[in-house]
Amino acid sequence: MLVATASVLGCVLHAQESSLLPPELTLDQAIQIAIEHSLPLTIAKLDVTKSQLQVAESKARRFPESSIDLFAAGNLTSPTFSYKKGVFGTLNGLPNPSTDVSVNLSSGVTGYITASVAQPITQLYKIHLVIREQELSVDFATQKSREKEQSVVANVKQAYYAILQTESALTAQKALVKQYQETDRVVSQYIAQESLLLSESLDVKAKLAQAEHQIAVLNDDLDTQKERLNDLLSRDLDTPFRVESTPPVTSEQLDLKLARQTALRQRPEVKEAEIDVSKADYDRRLAKAQFIPDVGAAVRYFSPINTEILPQNIASAGLALTWEPFDWGRRRDQVKQKDITEQQSSYQLQDVRSKVILDVDKTFRKLQESRSLLTVAQAARVASNEKLREVSDQFNQSAVLLRDVLQQQAAVANANHEYEESLLSLLNATAEFEKALGED
Repeated sequence: MLVATASVLGCVLHAQESSLLPPELTLDQAIQIAIEHSLPLTIAKLDVTKSQLQVAESKARRFPESSIDLFAAGNLTSPTFSYKKGVFGTLNGLPNPSTDVSVNLSSGVTGYITASVAQPITQLYKIHLVIREQELSVDFATQKSREKEQSVVANVKQAYYAILQTESALTAQKALVKQYQETDRVVSQYIAQESLLLSESLDVKAKLAQAEHQIAVLNDDLDTQKERLNDLLSRDLDTPFRVESTPPVTSEQLDLKLARQTALRQRPEVKEAEIDVSKADYDRRLAKAQFIPDVGAAVRYFSPINTEILPQNIASAGLALTWEPFDWGRRRDQVKQKDITEQQSSYQLQDVRSKVILDVDKTFRKLQESRSLLTVAQAARVASNEKLREVSDQFNQSAVLLRDVLQQQAAVANANHEYEESLLSLLNATAEFEKALGED
């Protein structure tokens, strides 16, 4: 009965303790929140939408263009048509008109209405080139958005990993403080037995105080890092959370050749440079298309307002041509400029590919080095802690000096620091390598 009661009580206490903890924030959740709420990423996505609307606007230019103009005004002068007697010959033997006649063009407000509908014909080719070029702009804006998203993800990962590293360092530092506290307890016993000098006890207390101060520093660092992560997630800086207790598994090792191919296929910078080459080609073709005359079908309507002698309705249909036969080499020079721009884009693509490969190679080697260094640091950390346990036992049995214990405790602190630095280096190297591969 007592055992059952104790078990129930333990479960209740554990549930209460869990309810007091802040909610756990996994790395995937943090990345998702950042993607959904990041302001720079939102701006980049709006650029994509804006480019899509520009494409829709250009597509509308393929259809007939209509316009209506209305002009109404009061005449400052009174224009008249004057006809001499008999100017139109004779009618029934009488002069036509029989006397001089003056006819006012209009009285009061006058003006005209014009309406036209024009369907481009030869211009459709140019419009097609413009549309295709703007569709490439959509692709370019999409790649810029991907690049911004990858940057946001990399920043979130690094901030998250920094918190993991600091929490791991806190755990190790707290364990070291317990070691100093135990050493201080044993030294106090020896002081009471007058087996050690008071200065040695003070030395232990000083190192204990320094270790406790380091815990305070790490706690401050942890608070700052959590505020930075909250800022990256675009939420209140004081939002409480806790990270996963274990760091995420690092990405699988890739062959360097395969990593290069993956990066060239996925990196936004490469795709952006490829799009620039295509845009330069369409620019050149559009410049050549300027030699083509603009020919279109048109229907036009004209009607004067408040006139007495002009016809009221004039409608016509036909072809409209606009062409500049002599431009003194202007269009030819524009084509040459576009040719040069296309060459520059091709060279830029080669340069970007080379830089991407260099970036992949560098981050790949850095990741390999970080993995190796973490293995070394882990082995040194385990060895230092085991050596400290042995030296502490020997000191309790008066087999070694206090100086040896303090030296080994310092060695453990250094080994812990090197391990935490190696861990953070590995996690950051993993994030950088994933970014170099262009992974979303």
